[in-house]
Amino acid sequence: MATEFSFPDSAAKAAAAKPEFEPEKMSLSMGPSHPSTHGVLRLQMELDGEILTKCDPVIGYLHRGDEKIAENMTYNQFVPYTDRLDYIAPLANNMAYAIAVEKLAKLEVPARCQAIRVLTAEMARISSHLLGLGAFGIDTGAWTVFMYSFEEREKLYKLFEELTGARFTTSYSRIGGLQRDVPEGWTGRVNAFCDQFLPILEETLSLLTRNKIFMDRTVGVGVISKADAIAYGLTGPNLRGSGVGLDLRKDKPYSGYEQYEFDVPVGTKGDSYDRYLVRGEEMRQSVRIIKQVIAKFPGGDWYAKDARRIFAPPKDKILTSMEELIQNFMLVTEGPQMPAGEVYFEAENPKGILGFYVVSKGGGVPWRLKIRAPSFCNLSILPKICVGCLVSDVVAILGSLDFVMGECDR
Repeated sequence: MATEFSFPDSAAKAAAAKPEFEPEKMSLSMGPSHPSTHGVLRLQMELDGEILTKCDPVIGYLHRGDEKIAENMTYNQFVPYTDRLDYIAPLANNMAYAIAVEKLAKLEVPARCQAIRVLTAEMARISSHLLGLGAFGIDTGAWTVFMYSFEEREKLYKLFEELTGARFTTSYSRIGGLQRDVPEGWTGRVNAFCDQFLPILEETLSLLTRNKIFMDRTVGVGVISKADAIAYGLTGPNLRGSGVGLDLRKDKPYSGYEQYEFDVPVGTKGDSYDRYLVRGEEMRQSVRIIKQVIAKFPGGDWYAKDARRIFAPPKDKILTSMEELIQNFMLVTEGPQMPAGEVYFEAENPKGILGFYVVSKGGGVPWRLKIRAPSFCNLSILPKICVGCLVSDVVAILGSLDFVMGECDR
């Protein structure tokens, strides 16, 4: 009599090995139309109950193609496009781009131009951090902080308008100099702003620094180790909040920063609270730099001696001189003529290191322009630090990173 044998297949074995109940994970999108994502950022999250097991940032909803636009415009024409990168600090963007092209053209700007650039860059840093502080406050439930910070930003915008003629997209720095010199009495008004700003800043920060709700939402949340901060290419306050004291204004000074005394705040734990503390201290240090610039404010020209081959001639000369008319026509149609070569320059912007890599084959248009955007790099850490957090923690983490989507989708 034959004996029958049964061999269970692999699927049956796997089914027998599985637990009786396996919780189902939920997929959830936050953004791109969501106030807590600070712009058109989408977070594709995977949840196990309230806990994140995965978080992927999805960008590209703006997709403006600034780098390709730069390759089809003259060097001068691209200046306004830099305003739209970190559109919270356009004065700092203009400066970084102008210095990069000046490096290519081998232009040296005078001391007065350098001082004005530092002054405006630090004012932009305060303005940017105030917006970041106000938005972070709203993200964690503190509406009053937003009102305080925006009132101070309004005062800065009035000063920007006096200087540049625009409040928001300023296009102030030019290759080889500036749009114009500072108006009479303007530095005095900036000094007065700083004097009244410091006590208001302390009052604003006091609403959060020892606030029980704010500390519960930020202390120990979104911790970035020193090694991870370096490995993921973080820069600016997000890097310094993790204990890495890199600041290009100190380590690779440009535009005369070596003349000014200031401290670089550094965190210890690398959590959302440390990043908040770093930005608060940076505003104090920016005021310190501004007051030194005004005290040492140099005279002289606000543009390089050789900048006339890049600047348009004065209007009255264009209307009365054939040579200036021809020069203006050539600058507008062909752009300022640059030598062949390639350069890279990076500046310490409010969000981190903003770099411009310019490749020239000669002529008035760059052959290639690559932008190293700090927010793009800073967002790359999200998949690592959000795992294990609650959904509400993600909102606090995004606020602490203080990114802007304009330079991510460049």
